[in-house]
Formats: sequence, C-alpha cells, structure tokens
Amino acid sequence: MKSLLRLAPALLLVAACATTTPPPAAVPATTTAPAEMPAPPPEPAPAPAPAPVLNVPMEYHTLDNGLKVVLSPDHTAPTVSVAVYYGIGFRVEPRDRTGFAHLFEHLMFQGSENLGKMEFIKLVQSNGGVLNGSTRFDFTNYFEIVPAHTLETVLWAEADRMRGLSITQDNLKNQQEVVKNEVRVNVLNQPYGGFPWLDMPQHANTNWYNAHNFYGDLTDLDAATLEDARTFFKNYYAPNNASLAITGDFDPAQALALVKKYFGPIASQKQPAKADISEPRQTEEKRASKTDEKATRPAIAFAWHTPPQNTPEYYAMGLIDQILASGKDSRLYQDLVQTRGLTGDVSSSMNLLGNMFNINGPTLYMTWLFHDKDKTADQIITALDAQVARLQSEPVDAATLHRARVKMRSSLYDEIEGFFGFGRADLLASFALFYDDPQIINRVESEFAKVTPELIQKTAQDYLRPTNRTILTVVPKS
Repeated sequence: MKSLLRLAPALLLVAACATTTPPPAAVPATTTAPAEMPAPPPEPAPAPAPAPVLNVPMEYHTLDNGLKVVLSPDHTAPTVSVAVYYGIGFRVEPRDRTGFAHLFEHLMFQGSENLGKMEFIKLVQSNGGVLNGSTRFDFTNYFEIVPAHTLETVLWAEADRMRGLSITQDNLKNQQEVVKNEVRVNVLNQPYGGFPWLDMPQHANTNWYNAHNFYGDLTDLDAATLEDARTFFKNYYAPNNASLAITGDFDPAQALALVKKYFGPIASQKQPAKADISEPRQTEEKRASKTDEKATRPAIAFAWHTPPQNTPEYYAMGLIDQILASGKDSRLYQDLVQTRGLTGDVSSSMNLLGNMFNINGPTLYMTWLFHDKDKTADQIITALDAQVARLQSEPVDAATLHRARVKMRSSLYDEIEGFFGFGRADLLASFALFYDDPQIINRVESEFAKVTPELIQKTAQDYLRPTNRTILTVVPKS
C-alpha cells in the first residue's frame, strides 16, 4: 500500500499599498475655487508572475537486456528512492489463476540466490530504510527509500532477486495461505469490503481481463502449482519487462555504472503475447446491487469508462473530476452535501489503486458515497444527473476552469513529492514502463493548460452519458 505525505502548496500573497493625498487647503468663501485638475490615470496592475513549470531532471537509458532505467537526481536530502516496476498486474494475470500477480508480490520477499527468507526486508531496515511492494492494474512494483550511501546495497539486492528468486513448494504454500487470509481480512470480513475498487470493475467491464476478481478467488489461489510459479517468474520478472527508477541524492554516472554492474548480466526473456485488454464501447447503462451483512448504511457508486490515456480528452476528464467531485468546492459536494444533505461526503478517483497517470489501459472514473437509510439511491442519482447535465449543456466559466487547474497542479505536485520523493520515482517508472517516455512527467502541466471549456463540455457529453455508466449500490442486510 502506498502512503503519501501531503505537502500544502505555498501561497504568495502580494499586498497592495494605498497612498493617501492630504486634503486641499481651505478656500475662502469669497474666492472662486480653481478648476479641478483631472486625476492622473491609475497605474496598471502588474501582471502576475507565471507559475513555474515542472521540470524534473532525468537521464533515460535502456540496457542491452531491455531494462529501462530512469535516473533523476535531487540533492535536497541525503536519501535515495529505488523503484523496480514489472509489467505484470492484476488484469493481465493468467486465466484460472486469479490473484496470481498479487501472490507473486508476496513471493518476492521469500528469498533469492544470496538472501534468505525475509532477509531482503531486514537488509533494508537495518540500513535505516523503508520498503514496500504492491500490485496494481498494469504493474507490480517494489521500492526502497534508504540513506544515499546504501544505494549500491539496494541495487545489488534488487538485482539478486530479479536474477534468481527462491521458488520452493514451502514458500508457495506459505504465501498462498497468507494471501487467502488477506482476502478474508480485507474483503470478506470487512464492511464494504472491496467497495468500490474491487466490485465495480467486475460489473462495469466486459473483457475478462478487466472484469475478474483481482484479489483472487480462493479456489484459484489453492490451484496454483510450483510449475505455475516458476513459469510466471521466468515470463514476467525479466529485465525486458521492467523499469528501474532512481531518485534522490546520487551521482547519475556512478548510479548507471552500478545498474549495469548488477542488472546488466541478467538475461532477457522472450515475452508471451500481450493480453488483449481492450474494452468494448458501453452502449447501455448497467446497474448492480450488493447485499452486505456487515454494512450499517447504504452506499452507492458510479463509474464511467474514461478516454484513452495521454489524449486531450483524458486530461479534460482529470479536470472534470476536479470540478464535479474532488474536494469540498466541487459541484457534487456543494449540492449533495451542503444543499440537499443527501450524504456527508463525496469521493472520486480515476484510479483507486494509484493516480490517473500510473495506469495504462481501460480505466474507470468513479465517484461514490455513503448515505443514511432515509435517503434513497434515486434521490442521489437525480441530483448527480443534474450536475452532469450542467457540464454537458454549458461550457465552464474561466474562474471554474482556473480553480480546477490549480487543484490539479497541487495534486500533481503532492504526488511527485509524496512519501519522501517516492512519488517522483513512481511516475518516472510508470511512464518508462508504459510508454518508453519518462519525459511525459514534464509535459503533464502543459497538457492540462491546453484544455478548454469547450473540450470539457464535449468530453462530458461523450463520456459522462448514462449509456456509459454503471451504478452499484450496497444494501445493508439488516
């Protein structure tokens, strides 16, 4: 699970100083007052300084074995982040082996050629670092944040498990039970477990790869064999299916030499055919309901298929989220919470397992809320439809668009600086893995700046239509 430190953006307040002219001397009553002189024209207000544009320094290399390497120095603090991203996630795992991508995330900590079980974790922590791993829609990632002088140690350890993971029957059996228990704790025995991140894709999508149980069915997890695990590792945990990002306090030339030393000798592997994750166009609204015996209040979620990544419409959808549902100034919050009292809060996301940038493929824009039993789903749907209709019927005004851009820019910078700078490594590794172009990080702001009110209106018309929508309700069993 990724944790982010939220840093408040600094605001520069410029005070305008007014000058006062003393009153004119009194004029005797018998004296004719002189003609008034015309007032000088007011001086024009100084133009606001342009906001600085994000410029992340980086070097980008591809090793002979196909490993993509992004080096982004930042000498603010004596730490480094190392992030290894493999091009295997929930939605491209093998059929009848649901949950296998997540299972393998656990196996990667069970030992390698030179480090025994759990010794990777001990190595990082004993050097004063933190680490984690996660499975997402399109990748599985592993990262460490360590003191800068231990960079070589971490690179050696990551290369060691990429080269030769210890895959044994004992390790496999043990982690099958761990993952099954995680499913029980986080989903099956939790109120609203899996709502909406796990539930919604299964209802809104058609393609099996996008619509299966990403956490894994317990029977599928039990069926995984040792041969399955070894084949999976050989196919997907290869350097030519991975990206490596290093950010922080380091010298790029020295870091690149270390990467070549430890990762360079690892052989590339012939990659299996990429799974077809394309999603057919949705042509009618879908509705589903889930009874939850542990829930205490009803809940409702909405999902729309988004435009493809890196298109003008995709960036427009990001700003639509800021206007419609993100934050207490959003239209849905103001209407559903402040005016109508239908709920206490509104949540939204273009990628519940990350952000709108670290996903590559069919994506759902979701908004969801919890409400009291005396409020109905139909009331909420009617109110939401009214706010969507506003976006579709009229272009947003300049002030609304400006505020949405400011919010998006703040969110982007929060992501990049999050968790001691790991957020920067996350985006760089994702853009390298998905598009072979980590420089996208430096173009994101300008893409949002290009979005016009007309494009927002057209995108809302094309993608927020009812026939592109799925509605999921949670009904408490009681």
